[in-house]
Amino acid sequence: MTTIFEELLGRFRNALAAVEDERLQDFRAPLDWSMPQRPLEPHELACLSHLDRTVELAPESFRPLVALVAKHRHELRWGQTYTPADFGQNFIDNYGWLEVFGTRGHFANDQMAGGLLVLGVNIVYPDHHHVAEEIYIPLTGGAEWRKGEGGFVPRAAGEVIHHPSNVNHAMRTGAEPLLALYLWRGGPLAARSTITGKAESA
Repeated sequence: MTTIFEELLGRFRNALAAVEDERLQDFRAPLDWSMPQRPLEPHELACLSHLDRTVELAPESFRPLVALVAKHRHELRWGQTYTPADFGQNFIDNYGWLEVFGTRGHFANDQMAGGLLVLGVNIVYPDHHHVAEEIYIPLTGGAEWRKGEGGFVPRAAGEVIHHPSNVNHAMRTGAEPLLALYLWRGGPLAARSTITGKAESA
C-alpha cells in the first residue's frame, strides 16, 4: 500500500514532469527517485491556513500535488529558516516550507533538495542569497519575483525561475497566497540564506 509520503514524492515528480524547460531538465536529469524515506515527526505552522486557497488557485497540472499537501498538511514536517527577529512576527505567521527530499526532508538526498514554499497574502520575502543554485516553479500565479538589480516581475503558475549561486532575489505576494515548488543544488542544502534586504509591507 502506498504511503502518503510515497504519494507526495510521486506527485512532486509528476509536477516537475509537467513543466518543459532546459534549466529544469538539467536539474531533473540526475535525480534518483528511489530515495530512502526518513521518519520525521509532523510539525505544523500558522501559514498552513493558506493551503486551501492554493488548491483553488493551482492549475490542473499542479492540483494533484497541491491538493494532497493541503489534505495531509497535519502529517507533514513544516519548517522555517527565520525567526521574528529577522522579519517580524507577521512574516513568520505567513511563511513556511516543506522539504520533500534533501538532507532534512521526508526522503534522504545529499545531492539535491526539493520542496514547497508557502507565503501568505501581502508578504514580502526580502532580498537574500545563498550558495546553492535554485529553481522555483510557482504552483499558484500572481506573486512577484525580483532577481539581482531588477524590479519585481509578476510570475504565472508554471514559470521556471532560476537563481544562480549567490544572486540576490526576493518575492512578494498581493491579495492571494503563494505555493511554489523549489529545487536546490550545488551548495549546503540546509544552509541559512544571507539576508540582504528588509521586510516591508506589500
